[in-house]
Amino acid sequence: MRHWLCAGVLALCAPWGAAAELPAVGTVEVLFTPWDDAEGALLREIGAARKSIHAQAYLLTSRNIARALLDAHARGIRLEVLADREMTAKDNSLVPKLREAGVALRLETRYAAAHNKILLIDAEGDKPVVITGSYNFSFSAQARNAENLLILRGNRALARAYLDNWRRHRDDALPYEEALLP
Repeated sequence: MRHWLCAGVLALCAPWGAAAELPAVGTVEVLFTPWDDAEGALLREIGAARKSIHAQAYLLTSRNIARALLDAHARGIRLEVLADREMTAKDNSLVPKLREAGVALRLETRYAAAHNKILLIDAEGDKPVVITGSYNFSFSAQARNAENLLILRGNRALARAYLDNWRRHRDDALPYEEALLP
């Protein structure tokens, strides 16, 4: 009886299933700030996007990263962004600039902190890039903080897992204007 009860509790706690092991394929680039140029690496990857960028940002205050995303959007890259509602309301957030440019944008409101920092570049293509780590999309992440950034290239199964999770969050998030209503 105890075994079945534990299994039932675990099933309720993990509605999306157990964590999956994925094959270790592709390449891994690791950067540590403030020593490594993580922002430069992000800018190169955003600039190399061919079809799509799916972003999940806790904080977006870096003018360089916001500009690179807007440039990608302007050149026809499908850009979709999820952001933490509370951090978007801060005066220095550049998320409103993305919205003004017509970027598809939804705000996460369900969590105390929507703390993901992810860029998925061409996630459905043959050469996907998954970027993750503690690195916020901010000046401080590069110049003042001790952060890490992983750039994982060429692992289609990993990109699919991240994209599925991104979509789960998107479906749970609110449209930008609706999320900002009092």
